Amino acid sequence: MTVSVITPDLVASHGLTTEEYDRIRATLGREPNLTELGMFSAMWSEHCSYKSSKVHLATLPTRGPRVLQGPGENAGVLDIGEGLALVFKMESHNHPSFIEPYQGAATGVGGIIRDIFTMGARPIALFDSLRFGPLADPKNRYLFGGVVAGIAGYGNAVGVPTVGGEACFAEPYSSNPLVNVMCVGIARKDRLFFARAGGVGNPVIYVGAKTGRDGIHGATMASGSFEEGAEGKRPTVQVGDPFREKLLIEACLELMDGDDLVAVQDMGAAGLTCATAEMASRGGTGIEIDLALVPRRERGMTPYELMLSESQERMLVVARRGSEERVRKVFDKWDLDAAVIGRVTEGGQLRVLDHERPVAEVPATALADGAPAYRRPIAPPAIMEPRCWSYCDRRTSPARS
Repeated sequence: MTVSVITPDLVASHGLTTEEYDRIRATLGREPNLTELGMFSAMWSEHCSYKSSKVHLATLPTRGPRVLQGPGENAGVLDIGEGLALVFKMESHNHPSFIEPYQGAATGVGGIIRDIFTMGARPIALFDSLRFGPLADPKNRYLFGGVVAGIAGYGNAVGVPTVGGEACFAEPYSSNPLVNVMCVGIARKDRLFFARAGGVGNPVIYVGAKTGRDGIHGATMASGSFEEGAEGKRPTVQVGDPFREKLLIEACLELMDGDDLVAVQDMGAAGLTCATAEMASRGGTGIEIDLALVPRRERGMTPYELMLSESQERMLVVARRGSEERVRKVFDKWDLDAAVIGRVTEGGQLRVLDHERPVAEVPATALADGAPAYRRPIAPPAIMEPRCWSYCDRRTSPARS
């Protein structure tokens, strides 16, 4: 995809408004190129920036004597005593599950599990909260069955069981089912890890699976609305591999037993763009990477595709200088890729090269924290009485009623 001029139609196709595009231009002091446009599109999407919900989320209580980590990291952390911490995270995978229920739900589970072990915790349990239209509709039965199978299939294969959950059924959810998953893990209180790139000159190392074209613009798709023909967006849904995720868990936790890691970040929504921008922004540093060094499973991938791919089971770590070979040996042991693709820099810029040729340069904080916040019109929902049942009480299961 080669584009020399950014047109209004191209901006709109990336899910950005005219006002948002003007904000991007003001931030850069110039017109963005196509790769930069794609990076802003993903990071300023609802899915990544919470631009319509963060004004409401900010009103929730997040401080307390047991809170070790509140919002702003991969997961929250609570002190549970005796030197242990509970690490937890909940998020949704609604639109991907509507398009492709099994993989949409499965990759949601994979992402939430990675958010837990990036903090240094071993994932131990999953929970879910599901909302679907009435099961008398064949489409709703198809979606419900695929989502439940996807959650169970990925979690069971990776060794993290679903121990509780609920499902509710009501007509409004026929056009927009909700798929929420929560994962919890246990960590040592004194061995928590964070996604804050630090130490100018420290290597930035890509670990896990290779990069492909699956999931490109997944974050943008997950932020939109669906009309007729939504199934045509299936290519934006990633494909998960729970067995590789299991290897990634063990490799990362083994590496975390030592002193070689400075920071760890999942490559989830927006892939490399998200991981590099958020790590640099949180750390008050910059990051420079060269895409020519990224392990990939497909030929001819462009910088745009490499920065936006949401291929699963990938992580980005910042290691201490001199530890590169030890990091490689751990991931080699677990049959995973590990490649030094860049370094931590000063100045706060995310600089992307391709064979040492600059292809993007953006302030990391502009991507990670610069999205506009909106206070949308709100109204109480119409009164409804959805039918709910809990996995803990199958006597009220729709299948038995």
